[in-house]
Amino acid sequence: MGFFRKTKDIITLFHKASSPGSKRVAALLKQVQVEAAEKDLRPEFDLEVTEQVPTIDQVKTILDYVGQTGISSVIKGATSESEALQKFKQSADSFQKPLVVDWANGKAHVGENESEILKMLNALPKK
Repeated sequence: MGFFRKTKDIITLFHKASSPGSKRVAALLKQVQVEAAEKDLRPEFDLEVTEQVPTIDQVKTILDYVGQTGISSVIKGATSESEALQKFKQSADSFQKPLVVDWANGKAHVGENESEILKMLNALPKK
């Protein structure tokens, strides 16, 4: 009987290099990733940092993760999912960065609140 190792969760940072807050979030995520690998304190994860805007399918998924109350934090000025998708299609700049997504566990956080980001990472399933 073979055993299969669980693949690492993928955490994506939608990053804006010109934003000091986004740079801080990127540095935090990289630091936590290194510490997780070295000290085995938290579950390990693969970090994807991208300056690209998400696809429309990714935006839909992110909006599901944040729920109705979080829509306006993901897409500037939107109050509903349909409005958010319309605004995003009109201008990708309406997508707010930094935004951290835990795809495997259905969580997303907009902004640079370190304690909220750490709470998301600490909630990752243990190996």
